[in-house]
Amino acid sequence: MNNLTHVSEFHLMVFSKDPDLQLALFGIFLSMYLVILLGNLLLILAVNSDHHLHTPMYFFLSSLSLVDICLTSTTVPKMIVGILTHSRVISYVGCLTQMSLFVLFVCMDDILLTVMAYDRFVAICHPLYYAVTMSAHRCALLLLVSVFLSLVDSQLHNSTILLSPCFKHMEISNFFCDPSQLLNISCYDPLLNTTVTYTVGVISGFFPILGIFFSYYKIFSSVLKISSSEGRYKAFSTCSSHLLAVCLFYGTGLGTYLGSDVYYSPSKGMVASLMYTVVTPMLNPFIYSLRNRDISSTLKRIISWRV
Repeated sequence: MNNLTHVSEFHLMVFSKDPDLQLALFGIFLSMYLVILLGNLLLILAVNSDHHLHTPMYFFLSSLSLVDICLTSTTVPKMIVGILTHSRVISYVGCLTQMSLFVLFVCMDDILLTVMAYDRFVAICHPLYYAVTMSAHRCALLLLVSVFLSLVDSQLHNSTILLSPCFKHMEISNFFCDPSQLLNISCYDPLLNTTVTYTVGVISGFFPILGIFFSYYKIFSSVLKISSSEGRYKAFSTCSSHLLAVCLFYGTGLGTYLGSDVYYSPSKGMVASLMYTVVTPMLNPFIYSLRNRDISSTLKRIISWRV
């Protein structure tokens, strides 16, 4: 019991303690954050400024860009300030707030990627019913459902941590208040922590991935039946950007979250967390704009008009 403590603050992990590297790290992460903001804001602006892009696919894409901005804004500014001030401390209230917002936006990313896969499934497999199935009312409802489920997930994590009477130590082996790390250092029964971790992982990870797999199974089955090679290429090209974004996000995110109880290397965990909280939101605008002619042409028109 002497090792258990009530905490008012936590200590976050840093990428390097070498003082000579702090300025370089500050410049790198600040540049990445600005690229995330600029890229995703341009994508949102392109979708909203061109009436040809006012379709369900681009509506969910702009929503995903907004969520990516919120996700990175939850973790990266605190990390940048910490590097600049040489401080690893985050308050208890600040840590729980960061964790709640992080879980909220990560879960929204999960669900939006699933909804985007469903949108492609309807467009390719049932094109005649697309306008009715993916109506404006249905799209708004799907977005509200994603927000509601994400709030439930976030509050489940928050309630679990709040009910913990104390913590084993104040060190968090990540650059932000990772929910899996907080569960590991809480005084709750390890079996209960593991149950909560895997239950939430199944709900917010397994079911969305299952929905994505089912959608693309149906898509590939329908596309392979198309006799024209040009038609098959066009159908596959509309899904390639989304598939790449899914692989980047889920490959790193679920590997870190579900694998934290099996084995955990702080350095590998930080790199994996950096991938799905910073690198993936930074690459998403490039993935969708470079692989999509409509967005590319709209962005070029906006940039040339601004210049």
